[in-house]
Amino acid sequence: MTAAVALGATVLLGAAAVAGDAPAAVTVHTVTIEGMQYQPQTLTVRRGDRIRWINKDLFPHTVTATGGGFDSPEIAPEGSWTLTARKAGEFAYGCRLHPTMKATLTVH
Repeated sequence: MTAAVALGATVLLGAAAVAGDAPAAVTVHTVTIEGMQYQPQTLTVRRGDRIRWINKDLFPHTVTATGGGFDSPEIAPEGSWTLTARKAGEFAYGCRLHPTMKATLTVH
């Protein structure tokens, strides 16, 4: 996997907003991966918001939804990955490489 893929990849979660919806301000949220943990471990966002995971550990990690829905490539140390939240729901996620790492993303 190339560093270009791991840095700044953007994935859409679910379908786009329904035509006629008023555009809302997009907020960018940051989750730091450090010490084998996602911080914060629980995050609530609105549909359309972006979530950026930044890897501050010395080894790669992933951001993988437990029931499907999103799956990052390996995020290299000092790399990042961004998701645009499109589908409402609660999404448990973790790292494919380190199964003890877990967190939850809630999208309203």
